[in-house]
Amino acid sequence: MLLLAAIPCKAQLHLNDPTVYKIIYTSGFNGKTPEHQNKIWVFAGKEQTLVTTEKDFTRRGAYPFEVSLIDRGKNVQYLFAFLNDQEIISSTDTALRKQTFELSNETRNILGYTCKKAKTVVNSNTIELWYTDQLPVKGAPTILGQNLGLVLEMIRNGNSTIAAEKIEQQQLQLPSFLTAPAQQTDLLSYRDEIWKSRFTTIPLFHNQVVNFSDSSLTVPDVFRFAKGTVVVKKIKMPAIDSSSTVFLDLTEQSNGDAYDRTGSVFLIPVTKKESFLDGLKKGINALPVYTNGNGKRYQGVIATADYDPPVELLRFFTPFGVRQFNHITLKGKQWQEAVPYRQDISDYAALFNKREVYIGIFIGNYDKGGHRVSANITIHKGDAGKQQQHIIPLFNTLNIMEMAGQEYATLFNNENGITVSFTLKQPLKNARLRYITTGHGGWDGGDEFVPRLNTILLDNKTVFSLVPWREDCGTYRLYNPASGNFSNGLSSSDLSRSNWCPGTVTNPFFIELGDLEQGDHHIQVKIPQGAPEGSSFSYWNVSGALIGD
Repeated sequence: MLLLAAIPCKAQLHLNDPTVYKIIYTSGFNGKTPEHQNKIWVFAGKEQTLVTTEKDFTRRGAYPFEVSLIDRGKNVQYLFAFLNDQEIISSTDTALRKQTFELSNETRNILGYTCKKAKTVVNSNTIELWYTDQLPVKGAPTILGQNLGLVLEMIRNGNSTIAAEKIEQQQLQLPSFLTAPAQQTDLLSYRDEIWKSRFTTIPLFHNQVVNFSDSSLTVPDVFRFAKGTVVVKKIKMPAIDSSSTVFLDLTEQSNGDAYDRTGSVFLIPVTKKESFLDGLKKGINALPVYTNGNGKRYQGVIATADYDPPVELLRFFTPFGVRQFNHITLKGKQWQEAVPYRQDISDYAALFNKREVYIGIFIGNYDKGGHRVSANITIHKGDAGKQQQHIIPLFNTLNIMEMAGQEYATLFNNENGITVSFTLKQPLKNARLRYITTGHGGWDGGDEFVPRLNTILLDNKTVFSLVPWREDCGTYRLYNPASGNFSNGLSSSDLSRSNWCPGTVTNPFFIELGDLEQGDHHIQVKIPQGAPEGSSFSYWNVSGALIGD
């Protein structure tokens, strides 16, 4: 039989009695069995059962992978995770002791054996197990039903199956990699380690202060601009294949600022003669100027032959003072400690692939304490077949250098709005515009609180017409301890806004443009921006990049 020998802080698989039953299982869904699947292999002894897969047992699979040993004498499951060539961890799970089943008199014949039926519910999933006691061993393809008998078929919710296709008795020799010592850990840490090993994490910023001050402490490798309201870091990125899914994660806490603020995570393209980095280092006058006839000069907002604007990866909005102002007590309100933001940025993977890139975070604020943020990128491998995207940055009117004098995006007070011309050197198939838009002007008549139609034209033809609006802001009240409260029972953070709420991500719109021919094109964005009142004015932060095959 299979035995587990343990030494302090180490665990190891050993085989004392190699005579076992090997059961091979295949998976299916809705009556269909996929070809070339990684079949489950179970080696069942009299007292113990080893659960693995064909590829893992023969080491033809990829890291990470797991095997488990069920010891019925101790009624426990020993888990082994192979994270890479060097790291093996182990833990113990007592879930076997907590399993309960509804037993039935119903029987079926599977592979020549009479099987009985048992049923249980796991996480709202109904699981049927068909097991036999006509063999001198017990086991199952998962942790479920290991003590019932030998489970030959499992059916989840009536349509997902794991069924035995072959049973044979054999002499078994464990491969040497399975008997290597494993570092023991607690179950929660074990699950966390194997989960994190399934993807690559690229740290961007950790506990970084974004504030308005000339006296902030300097962090190695982090550049501070615009009095600390912009932080930039140069990141070396690994190879990212076209099938991968890429996510950006950000967490934010108030470090002193009580207000909701516009935030952005952006990438600075540096492949052309000029870049936004020039403006950060030398000042806004180093950026190309855009005019549309309204008498103002807008720095660095559109692409030119020699310049690409920042590519916006994530638009986010801080709430009213999360964590820093959690001392404000309201009955029935348990404030959150931080705001998590998470965005799929897979369409921009080609901008990162095997490159050193400049990634920055902006939070517009005038507070010495400001905000504290952490961010990282995670890369998750997927099935092959996707084509790497072609990305063309077009416009970004968000004044990232607001605290260094960059003009607010008031250019939509002119009917021309913003127009960007671009030239395709070759056709672009399946083109779409990734468009982010939010309206601002924080008084009753400002565009923050007034719905406005966004219209986008490609080569003088309307391709998008929509009023961007959020009516779910009250959902995020527990992130907003310092939100103002009104006499009618509402809080400021409850109010509907022009496509944003305090404490949320603003999701992009994907505007399908079809196949674009080689040559010259132009995109125009028009918004009927509201008129100013006294010293108050409205503006629209919009960003867009062209994506295609």
